[in-house]
Amino acid sequence: MSALSAFRSQLRAYATAAAHPQLAYHVPRNARGSIPVYTDIRNAGSRHLTLIRNIEGDANALAQDLQSSLHPKGSSDARRMRIHVLHNKHVVLAGGLWKTQVIRWLVGRGF
Repeated sequence: MSALSAFRSQLRAYATAAAHPQLAYHVPRNARGSIPVYTDIRNAGSRHLTLIRNIEGDANALAQDLQSSLHPKGSSDARRMRIHVLHNKHVVLAGGLWKTQVIRWLVGRGF
């Protein structure tokens, strides 16, 4: 089983998980049916950004939830991660490449 097919089966398992409580934000899928999470690498590869685009509702609540639950408290990833909200519609995670973890986290929440 390739890594891609294992990842897809894991995404399907998350998608069929039990419904989560009503959240103050919603991350709708794009026209292709994908979750709008993107990677941006700048400054000749020294600056890594993960972008979550087109958030509906309270983007600050999403940022707080990501900060508190994406990485274990006290881990090096949690200390490195910086989150910024742009125009109350986009969230930018700086300090690492966390696209896969963010997608799994969002799918686990029912998006």
